[in-house]
Amino acid sequence: MNTTQSGPRELPDRMNRMSWVAHWGMLNPILFIPFILSGILDFTGPLAAGTLDPALARYFEAETTRLEARCLSDVQSLADWESRRGEYRRQLQEMLGLWPWPERTDLKPVITGRLEQPEFSVEKLHFQSLPGLYVTANLYLPRDLRGRAPAILYVCGHAQVKTNELSCGNKTAYQHHGIWFARHRYVCLVIDTVQLGEIEGLHHGTYREGRWWWNARGYTPAGVEAWNSIRALDYLETRPEVDAARLGMTGRSGGGSYTWTTAALDDRVRVAAPVAGITDLRNQVVDGCVEGHCDCMFFVNTYRWDFPLNAALIAPRPLLIVNTDADSIFPLDGVIRTHAKVRCLYELYGQATNLGLVIGPGPHKDTQDLQVPVFRWFNQHLKGEDPPIEAATTKLFDPLSLRVFATLPADQINTRIDESFVPRAANAPTPAVLTELRRQCFGGWPAEGGSLSLRERFDVKRHGLRLRAYEFESQPEVRLRLFIAEATGSRRPRQTLLEVQGAEQWSDWLQLMAHGFAEELAQAGAPGPSLASQSEAGKSFDELTVRLRSTRTRIVWLAPRGVGPTAWKADSRQEVQIRRRFMLLGQTLDGMRVWDVRRAVQALREIESRPLGRLRLTGRGEMGVHVLYASFYESEVTGLVLSKLPVSHREGPDYLNVMKYLDIPEALELARGRMGVEQVRLDVSGGSGLRD
Repeated sequence: MNTTQSGPRELPDRMNRMSWVAHWGMLNPILFIPFILSGILDFTGPLAAGTLDPALARYFEAETTRLEARCLSDVQSLADWESRRGEYRRQLQEMLGLWPWPERTDLKPVITGRLEQPEFSVEKLHFQSLPGLYVTANLYLPRDLRGRAPAILYVCGHAQVKTNELSCGNKTAYQHHGIWFARHRYVCLVIDTVQLGEIEGLHHGTYREGRWWWNARGYTPAGVEAWNSIRALDYLETRPEVDAARLGMTGRSGGGSYTWTTAALDDRVRVAAPVAGITDLRNQVVDGCVEGHCDCMFFVNTYRWDFPLNAALIAPRPLLIVNTDADSIFPLDGVIRTHAKVRCLYELYGQATNLGLVIGPGPHKDTQDLQVPVFRWFNQHLKGEDPPIEAATTKLFDPLSLRVFATLPADQINTRIDESFVPRAANAPTPAVLTELRRQCFGGWPAEGGSLSLRERFDVKRHGLRLRAYEFESQPEVRLRLFIAEATGSRRPRQTLLEVQGAEQWSDWLQLMAHGFAEELAQAGAPGPSLASQSEAGKSFDELTVRLRSTRTRIVWLAPRGVGPTAWKADSRQEVQIRRRFMLLGQTLDGMRVWDVRRAVQALREIESRPLGRLRLTGRGEMGVHVLYASFYESEVTGLVLSKLPVSHREGPDYLNVMKYLDIPEALELARGRMGVEQVRLDVSGGSGLRD
């Protein structure tokens, strides 16, 4: 028999210098340690921010600073908080894909086996949190209970446990927690997660599998884990051994994260002790901790929260924050910042002693230094007692003996829950949907009307063309360029065509325009590659001049952020983590490119200082979709020329939540309704739109 067990990737230990804090702090788990802050806040995180392109690093720093500054800034009194708390909870519910609540269908619990020990027994069971969504679990029951006992829901972190390639579930890796609670007269339900349960689902959609459509669907496995936990509480309430008025919840790493979200949503969690499951946006985005986490750790950040707001929703119930001093994926500085913000709320409630902070020594690891304070916390707040804890405990059971299923159920939907957990749009959208798209999909856009800070880079006439270049500010820390061409010696253009370029189009354009303007393009920071065929480039250049003159067209080129002059150097892995940073900020890279197109239209209007007349936007592939959505919010756009569009947001681009409202075909119909069918042209040739 071959049994393997593995945990999350461990990152370098950088804070051993702080281990003395943990030993001192462990003497009193409800003690906050203010006088040590100067010794720990210089920690800069597990991953080097310097690996990012400098412009990107500045952008992420600035956006993070904005969000952390506004986190709980509107709460100056308990009345302020109480007036907002309900809406904040609803927002969290929505960001987890749980608004409105799914139907609480029959749990259909089944006990498949039982293990006996002198002090306790273990029931092997499963229930369905939704029809076909199976939750496998072990229920630890003390022997000879007299009356109902307090109960603990233990949610597991990332530990893969397999025997002969058969998944036993991560509940078996955390069995020692259930054993300790049962020996100390608690009922303890330990549940598997979707990714690492007996039915092996998926947590790594954007992290590893390229499922960026999770963003477009508004889906996160964190929502499934929260729902499974809520239904686990429902199950505990049905058990005759359980005192439903004394329910606690804990878990570490991923389990710590699910404890935060579930306790924030469900007041039945009377006492919570999340271990190593939360830090703030600064750690995740600026310091790069997101690179150590799969998608189950995060909600879809539609409302652009910093994470202390999640923690605040547990107040004033007893909450113990537990972490180690050298945890590279939950760094101590972010944990302490989170604690400090939440502490203010507990003080408003007059319940400061209901908030505790424990700092243990070591890296991201399940240790007894962390377990003992958690056990004490539940004894104090669920039993009203604090007996000495002589020791934690160890594992007793072979993982295979705790396995629930002999054969996996054929009707399970665990492995495809991402397809159905968040419903898609059911009805054809009306124009009113654009307001919802602005709020739900593009909430990361800056406020309207910001300064463009226009700057002319050059204006030159050559070879029958006038070519101009301008820089403009799409948003602070993001400066982009427009290149404007029109024929010389002809009447004023009667139409303007704005072409939004992807990387391939940018490269082709450079080869074309470098034939006549190589020096100017180099000065503008956009040097082109060497031309394979000067004669071919010259021919295309001459054709462009003729077309612009004959059609009386002004053509404008935009490369949005991350393309052309602002392209960052990143391999495929780094590109994934860049996109995930945008995601945590309540944006997507694609969604911000739509904003770039809008700002280009606004810049063009300011540059020309007169009505633009007929203004058409054109783009190919995903850039065509960006053009399509930008047109909804810029009234001067009179037409679209689109080519090679993806058939669905499932293929791209990913705007947060967009598929809750519509998909690309419906967006096209909306555009045709606004502009007229003849003004929204799908160009199968993939051309530039200059033919007409």
